[in-house]
Amino acid sequence: MAAREAFTVRVEDGVLVGPLRQSVNNSKAASGSIHDDATATRLGFRGGTVAGSIHMELFPPLLREAWGRRWFERGTLSLYFVNATTDREPVRAFLRQPPAGAADAQVEAWVARDDGMQVAQGTASVGDPGVPTALAARPLERFEPGELRILASVRKGHRFDPVRVVCPPEEQERRLAVTTEPMDWYRGEGSPWGKAPVLIAPLVQMLYARSVAQLRGGIGAVGLFGAIELRNIDGPALVGEEYTCSGEVIAVGQSPKTEYFWLETGLDDSGGRRVAEMRMLLRFMKASSELYPELRQG
Repeated sequence: MAAREAFTVRVEDGVLVGPLRQSVNNSKAASGSIHDDATATRLGFRGGTVAGSIHMELFPPLLREAWGRRWFERGTLSLYFVNATTDREPVRAFLRQPPAGAADAQVEAWVARDDGMQVAQGTASVGDPGVPTALAARPLERFEPGELRILASVRKGHRFDPVRVVCPPEEQERRLAVTTEPMDWYRGEGSPWGKAPVLIAPLVQMLYARSVAQLRGGIGAVGLFGAIELRNIDGPALVGEEYTCSGEVIAVGQSPKTEYFWLETGLDDSGGRRVAEMRMLLRFMKASSELYPELRQG
């Protein structure tokens, strides 16, 4: 693993500023996906894109600086992805400082490229700040749904069958080899919970992959993350622990370039305790689907 600069938190004008990092597109070999250079450029992107969940991994050291272990137990990170980046483009995370000693607070959070281009914008919070998160405040159905082609079989209210999920130690180690922020807690070193908390990208997969796989058979289009909100309810989710993931589709619609759905999922431990939840926006590119021949490119 290449040497990486230690995480040094800077404070500038009341904002916690992370170091410049080069987030890795570790799915660039996934042919036919938005992370594949050929597919992404055909769809109008500059190259294979870095998943939004990878950019979310820029934040944990800032969140720990702001709120300590409490964010991992009762904190949220809620981001809408504004512009895509390609492999190793330099990016930086920003978190507005919360009020000193505030037990319940919400602040702005964002990611920007080194030239100032905004990559993601949203909020981070801890406890119960009494205001909606960035994604909770965002309207889920901004356009008239009209006639859906790609997602014609997907319905609001569809419930995913519960599935058992786990982040095994070897998966955590694979992610630690490429994440920009391999904090000590993620290796179990000094962890307040005795075990390592699951890194953000594997946690998103636990809350997404096997549930959405129940719908993907009928979706013949290239998909991408449009927004992700992670909520630690009674966290953190721990490496090696098995959980049950369940959830539902909460909105279906379309924009000029995509069809999309929003989902809500959650993790429960063996005793039924809710550990974590996620709200996600999944977009599907119309120009990638044979159902939109008028938009097909290449």
